[in-house]
Amino acid sequence: MPQPIKIGQIGTGHAHASGKIGSLKRSKDFEIVGVVEPDEQRRREMEKTAAYQDVGWLTEEQLLNVDGLKAVAIETEVKDLLDTGARAVAAGKHIHLDKPAGENLPQFKQLLDDATRQHLTVQMGYMYRYNPGFQFIFKAVRDGWLGDIFSLHTVMSKTMSLEARRSLLQYPGGTMFELGCHIIDAAVIVMGKPDRVVPFARHSARYDDGLLDNQLAVFEYPRATVTVRSALMEVDGFRRRQFVVSGDGGTADLRPLEPPKLKAAFSRPRGPYKKGYQDIPLENLPRYDADFTDLAQVIRGEKEFEFTPQHDFAVQESILLACGLPTDG
Repeated sequence: MPQPIKIGQIGTGHAHASGKIGSLKRSKDFEIVGVVEPDEQRRREMEKTAAYQDVGWLTEEQLLNVDGLKAVAIETEVKDLLDTGARAVAAGKHIHLDKPAGENLPQFKQLLDDATRQHLTVQMGYMYRYNPGFQFIFKAVRDGWLGDIFSLHTVMSKTMSLEARRSLLQYPGGTMFELGCHIIDAAVIVMGKPDRVVPFARHSARYDDGLLDNQLAVFEYPRATVTVRSALMEVDGFRRRQFVVSGDGGTADLRPLEPPKLKAAFSRPRGPYKKGYQDIPLENLPRYDADFTDLAQVIRGEKEFEFTPQHDFAVQESILLACGLPTDG
């Protein structure tokens, strides 16, 4: 085995932060050299959790100056992601940047440009990129198994308590910004950058907090449409999260997304699969583990990174448009 890659984590405030540190602990590719949490009260709380047992706590300055440090996972609250990520890139580190990439598109573009100039990788933390169900669909589309795509229908919903909703009020993009971003990334992987994005935003819950909790965005393409729905009142919403791609050669219906359950119909036999509808067997892998396996291979120069800065920029622009937010900063 090659030597583990030295990595640190800045921030524990992101919803995915604990899961990311757990994946890094399991990884044979990485050595965690420290975690940064500038909020002292939050750090004391995190120290008591299982996820952060046996990690060393450092200041950001200390972490970025660790000898041999190659990469940093940026897991702050969303409002701090871009500023923190920019400092890590300026220090010459590859970064895993959690989602979504803030609300300032020009600032994100600057971060991507700075990383590209230094030959550094920015890996976005969209949790479905390496999901086996999505991986099957991405390959089926690339290989032409579904023919010419004319429709992509997605749903990304759940129920959220009043207390949890309060954490989203600081972001005017609502649930599309917080949840919809995951499947917007996957939609752009399949379809590319949309020609136009039309947002529909509603506050539908009985809570009188004004949160945009029921949102739809329609992505327009020359010969196809994509619908992205996200709501925060759907009972057992995880079970109906879906990503359904239809072309003139077949349909792939991934529902639910986790654990992934996939049915596919093909107009003729494709590879080991028959004509018509059938279940596609899939593994149920831990979230995030494959993300860091891929990042390690890229850092070691064993492969080219699949997700280009151009893709990540198109995704972030599409997210902001789907939320009805400005893209000029």
